[in-house]
Amino acid sequence: MFRGRDFTLGGERTPMEGLLLDATIFLAAAVIAVPLATRLGMGSVLGYLIAGIVIGPVLGLVGSEVEELRHFAEFGVVMLLFIVGLELEPRTLWEMRHQLFGLGGLQIILSTLLIAAGGLMIGHSWQISLAIGLVFALSSTAIVLQTLHEKGLMHTQGGRNCFSVLLTQDIAVIPILAFAPLLATPEVASQAFAADAASHGADHAPSLIAGLPGWAVTLITLGAIVGVILAGHYLSRPLFHYVARTRLREMFTAVALLIVIGIAVLMTQVGLSPALGAFLAGVVLAGSEFRHELESNIEPFKGMLLGLFFISVGAGIDFALLFENAFSIVVLTLAVTWIKLCVLFALAVLFRMRGRDRWLFTLGLAQAGEFGFVLVSFMAVQAVLPEWLADFLLISVAISMLITPLLFIAWDIIVKYLRDDTRPNSPDEIDEHGPIIVAGIGRFGQVVNRMIGASGYRTTVLDHDIKAIELMRRFGYKGFFGDPTRPEVLHAAGLAKAEVLVIALDDPAAAVKLAEYARRERPDLHIVARAKDRVNVYELFRAGANDIVRENFDSSLRAARYVMQHMGVPEEEAHDRVRAFFRLDRYMLQELARLWKPGVPVTDNEAYVRRSRDLNAELEAALAAQFLDNRRDDALLKEDLSDLIEAETEVEMRA
Repeated sequence: MFRGRDFTLGGERTPMEGLLLDATIFLAAAVIAVPLATRLGMGSVLGYLIAGIVIGPVLGLVGSEVEELRHFAEFGVVMLLFIVGLELEPRTLWEMRHQLFGLGGLQIILSTLLIAAGGLMIGHSWQISLAIGLVFALSSTAIVLQTLHEKGLMHTQGGRNCFSVLLTQDIAVIPILAFAPLLATPEVASQAFAADAASHGADHAPSLIAGLPGWAVTLITLGAIVGVILAGHYLSRPLFHYVARTRLREMFTAVALLIVIGIAVLMTQVGLSPALGAFLAGVVLAGSEFRHELESNIEPFKGMLLGLFFISVGAGIDFALLFENAFSIVVLTLAVTWIKLCVLFALAVLFRMRGRDRWLFTLGLAQAGEFGFVLVSFMAVQAVLPEWLADFLLISVAISMLITPLLFIAWDIIVKYLRDDTRPNSPDEIDEHGPIIVAGIGRFGQVVNRMIGASGYRTTVLDHDIKAIELMRRFGYKGFFGDPTRPEVLHAAGLAKAEVLVIALDDPAAAVKLAEYARRERPDLHIVARAKDRVNVYELFRAGANDIVRENFDSSLRAARYVMQHMGVPEEEAHDRVRAFFRLDRYMLQELARLWKPGVPVTDNEAYVRRSRDLNAELEAALAAQFLDNRRDDALLKEDLSDLIEAETEVEMRA
């Protein structure tokens, strides 16, 4: 399937020289192509695929070693699912059961049946047609999850539904591999191509279940799964504490790699998907205090191996075979993509996805996936697919994965033309709860959230503006789309157990509404609210907010302090004046809040105006008195210092 030339370094190439040369070629291609593709808005995945095409079919810098490299690079998918598992908790996974078995199951079944029907229409047997349907029903976990993470869409409703379907597909690989041998036919087996089909990469490692009866296989498989869960729950913490005592960061990296690789080996030995085992281990360790340490140690390896996987996919495309059968391959790829688009769109409508989420779900999963390579190779060995058809399908799977970034570019274009009323109305599923709820993530809320997070406290961030949430996610901060003033959203964010509610909404009316509801539901809750102006302060005060911050007040005081310091006021005295002004102004607000009347402009409230004048006079007098006291204290201090200096001088002269 692959074409390429063999380069040497000064004659015959040693294995080390070959490894170094291949590494240099792959890394150079990635360094050049990926940043360029990212700057052009195509995303890193398409950049990796283009890099593979350039160094493989176009320039011929790599050849048959690409297929072996792909099997190694597929470990990046295992690491990706381990990290995804770390971001979930078993409770969250249980809450997703309807999406896993409902949405994901329907997608696999409908896509398989419709694609198989197409195979029957063009003359294939029902066994081969069903095998083709199973191959193309699966989508690319690696590309889709990587792209969702890059675009900050993982925690949107559409992103979570995409993840649910991908996880279901990964789980479904296990029964598909078990079911596939039953589709073998004597006609295909008689062609005697099984030995040659092994070149597609269906290497079989020693297995713990080889030759065992069915009941023994089942027991060993279940024992492996239970063993992973128990080890992750009971053995991981002592192991991490033991390694932590060494205070060697490389040991944490070694432990992280040992966990992922060890679980992958165990799953392979019992006939399960390594990616599924890694995901299961990640879910078990999601509640560990070492979760972030694990994630930070695995992340670099995951990124490099995924990039290597995408490059190998691009480099492995046999353009000679593609050009010979260009029309048939293109038609097959487009037909499969169209069928999956229709199925996904229908499911999106059925499960009430809207706007951006509907299109993200539809376009994001319309491709074939990396497990297609595994299934095609396995089915070729099992005499389910003829050799010529296996090569044909491998090319189509690769082309389908290649156009995936283009589908996400199409999504970017489509959502730009969606009207505001087509934006998602359904809030995100909130899977993490902190003791502090931050409602609103504009400029004000961002600073508050960053300060709280930097101090080591967990927050649950809500905002009804999907753009603000997506922007926040792009910079690595987690937030959830939803209107904080809606009771069901607020309760889903953990209102019942929260200790503090920070109201940082831009809309003053919405802020008051939220404060009133939160105080009514939780009389003991501490509410910190942002106010637009004095009137909004009074409204929030009556709504039950404990601490109210005017959005420009503190910055105005700081600016006044800078002016005073520039005019010669000592820094400490300037600070004292600012603190005095703050205390007096707060006293004034509390006094005026008692006279404020809702719905009546303050200029029409005579009692309010009179009291405001009196308080302003009191404020000026108090500040002037403090200024004189500070001056008097400074004079006394200078006099005391002068007396002290004179006394010390007299003592020195006598000495």
